[in-house]
Amino acid sequence: MAGTGAHTLARAEQFIWLTARVLEQRRFAHAFLDGDPDAVETALTAYLNKDGGYGHALEPDLRGPVSQPLHTAHALSVLDSIDRCDGQRVERICRYLTDVSTKEGALPALLPTQRGYPAAPFIPIVDDPPAELLATGPVVGLLHGNQVWNAWLFRATDFCWSAVEALEQSHPYEVEAAVAFLDGAPDRARAEVTADRLGRLVREQRLAVLDPARREEYPVATGYAPGEHHFPHDYARTPGSLARRWFTDEELERSLDHLAAEQQDDGGWPVTWRQWAPGTALEGRPLVTLRALETLRAYGRPLG
Repeated sequence: MAGTGAHTLARAEQFIWLTARVLEQRRFAHAFLDGDPDAVETALTAYLNKDGGYGHALEPDLRGPVSQPLHTAHALSVLDSIDRCDGQRVERICRYLTDVSTKEGALPALLPTQRGYPAAPFIPIVDDPPAELLATGPVVGLLHGNQVWNAWLFRATDFCWSAVEALEQSHPYEVEAAVAFLDGAPDRARAEVTADRLGRLVREQRLAVLDPARREEYPVATGYAPGEHHFPHDYARTPGSLARRWFTDEELERSLDHLAAEQQDDGGWPVTWRQWAPGTALEGRPLVTLRALETLRAYGRPLG
C-alpha cells in the first residue's frame, strides 16, 4: 500500500492514463479535470447495441457483444455522472429494460444470450433467470433520482419495495443495490423506515467491517473472494445516502482512512472481488479507482 498524501489525485491520474479504457479516461477527465461531458457520452456510445441495451464488456466481468441488464445499469450510472439521464437516451434504455424484464416487471442479472461468450464463473447463466434486486434496484433508484417517469418503472418499483422489505438474510452487493434503490425512491418516508431496518440487519449480520484493523474478525459472504470485505463507505458513498445513518462518525472516518490508504504504489486502487481473467482485473481497477476518488471527494477528503 502506498498510503495517501498531497499527490493522491496526481498519482491516480497517471494510473488512469496508463491503464484505463477510453471511457474511464474520459470519465476521469470530466470528474476531475473539467473535461467535456460530450466526450464521455461519445465513448459510452461505443458499447451501445441496436436493441437499446449495452454490451461489449462495459461491465468487465461479462465479455462479448450482447446486451445485458448489468451493462445497461452501468451505462445509466455513467449518464448520471454527466447529468444526461434524460430525453431519448433514457427512453431508448427503458424500452430495452421493458423488453428484457421478467414476468414481475423487473430485471434478471444475466440473460441466457450470454451463453457462448466468456463470463465470470460467479455469475450463473440459466435459461429462465429470475428477477433480482441486485440488477433492478440501482436502475430504479437512479431513474427516480433523475425524475424519470416511464411505464417500466411502476412494476419495477413495486418489485424493489417488496424485495427490500422482505430481506432477512443478505450479502453486501445486494445491500448496496437496496441502498441505491432507497436513495432514489420517491416515497421518502417509506425509504427512511426501510433503510433503518436494513441498517440494523447490516450490523447484526456483520456485513460491514466497522474496524479495518480487525477485518479478519468479520465474515466474508459465501461465494466472495477471500478478503472481499465491505466497509461503511461502500454502502454510504455520499454523506446524503440513507446508509450514512447506519454508522457513527468514528466508524465512517476509520472507513475513509482505510479507503485512502488502499491507494497502491502505481496510483490505482485494488480490485477485491474474485479475479478470473487478466483483462477483467485490468479493466476493473480504473473503475474502482474512480469510485474511490469520488467517495473521498464527496466526504471532503483532500485529494491534492
